[in-house]
Amino acid sequence: MPSQIGTVASKIGLHARPAALLVKAASSSKLNVTIGRPGEKAVNASSLLMVLALGVKCGESVEITVSEDSKAQVILEELLQIITTNYDE
Repeated sequence: MPSQIGTVASKIGLHARPAALLVKAASSSKLNVTIGRPGEKAVNASSLLMVLALGVKCGESVEITVSEDSKAQVILEELLQIITTNYDE
């Protein structure tokens, strides 16, 4: 399963707006997508409550993993773009 690590750019962390964008993109992909801190247990990226419960702050790294599929790399890049964009400006 392809995975990649990205750094959260929003100054408030992975809060409601970026988390909602991430969940929407993960859900619409129809793939199994997880997110978590590297080395820790990952959660379902299609669940807003689970993503918010991670409590990820600005500057922290998260690992996104996408199930094998022909479009997995495109989805992974889209999700990383959401994580690495500062939505607070």
